[in-house]
Amino acid sequence: MSEPLFEITKAATFDAAHRLPNGPSDSPYTRLHGHSFQVEASVRGPAVGPVGWVADLASLDQALKAVAAELDHSLLNEHEGLASPTLEAICLLFAGRLKPAFPGLCRIVVSRPTVGERCALAVE
Repeated sequence: MSEPLFEITKAATFDAAHRLPNGPSDSPYTRLHGHSFQVEASVRGPAVGPVGWVADLASLDQALKAVAAELDHSLLNEHEGLASPTLEAICLLFAGRLKPAFPGLCRIVVSRPTVGERCALAVE
């Protein structure tokens, strides 16, 4: 039997404004508007000793919330890598920031729950 793999997940929220400068000219996306966002980060791996966990959930929570806090109540377009702050770009930003500390990072999901939209990035 192979070693079991587990996936742990933490979530954080933030509120931010943005506009899509390259969006269709006749769409509301090009105008400044805001959303409530939720981001989830998942780490996959075997449970390792001496504790017997994939990763420290408190550390993942702290790191995830730190990145979310940087974006909270800001204009996303002003952050490096978010000139066009699509859900895809936000996923990449979180993955880039979290992967060094969590090598087992396997998925980032960014959603806008109030409008029923989400994007998932499979991290390799």
